[in-house]
Amino acid sequence: MENLVPGNKLLDLNGKTAIVTGGSIGIGAGIVYRLAEAGANVVVANRNQAEAEAIVTKLSAFGWKLKAIKTDVTNEQEIKTLIEQTIGTYGAIDILVNNAGIYPSIPVTQMSLSEFERVLTINLKGVFLTIKYAAEKMIAAGKGGRIINVTSIDALHPSMIGLAAYDASKHGVWGLTKNVALELAPHRIWVNAVAPGGISTPGVAKMQTAMSPPGIDPAKIIEMSLAKIPMKRLGEPDDIGKVVLFLASEMASYLTGSQIVVDGGMLLA
Repeated sequence: MENLVPGNKLLDLNGKTAIVTGGSIGIGAGIVYRLAEAGANVVVANRNQAEAEAIVTKLSAFGWKLKAIKTDVTNEQEIKTLIEQTIGTYGAIDILVNNAGIYPSIPVTQMSLSEFERVLTINLKGVFLTIKYAAEKMIAAGKGGRIINVTSIDALHPSMIGLAAYDASKHGVWGLTKNVALELAPHRIWVNAVAPGGISTPGVAKMQTAMSPPGIDPAKIIEMSLAKIPMKRLGEPDDIGKVVLFLASEMASYLTGSQIVVDGGMLLA
């Protein structure tokens, strides 16, 4: 029992450095908040530099350590630069959170090849690239690490017509997570996924409004969605942020190749 981590240190990330892709708004912002609060140096990697700088400025006011690095996760050179700048600033990468993603709603029969490829390029290729270059540095450092991929309940069961490309990408990320967990376990790098259900974010609100038939109040669409959730509410970004913190911490010391569903019970219905 003498080797147990003290309870007050289980969620302590002081001295650790984390990268969060798509970390400026919505789920990403919830993740960034919890990791920074726990003491990690957090790099917000985002295509929109202004949004990334805004959350860095906001959270730095608490005395937390954050840095914004403009990054397009589909651009291999920008991923390399992200990794190099993170190590140049903080000396290491201990935690990688792949959160960046898009979810346009387009039925397959109306979807162009370029639209399909764009979803897979951002949601799946981007995860591959960040894992590849971050894992190389984690292995070289020899200190282990944590890689956490944000998937979706759509990686397990389709939620609606129109998300075929999204579902394909998230099934891909879940498969990638399991295989990479096998590959990296000998290096003490644990690889897991978080599968959110319906989360209250600006992007989800925009999609719900766009999907509402003419003359139908978007609030009615939301009511119908809530009826399918046993907890009778949408999740909040912090609901995902807390689970990512768990996976990034010593609380998840014997967990790899797993996917945690955070959906208020929606899949039960």
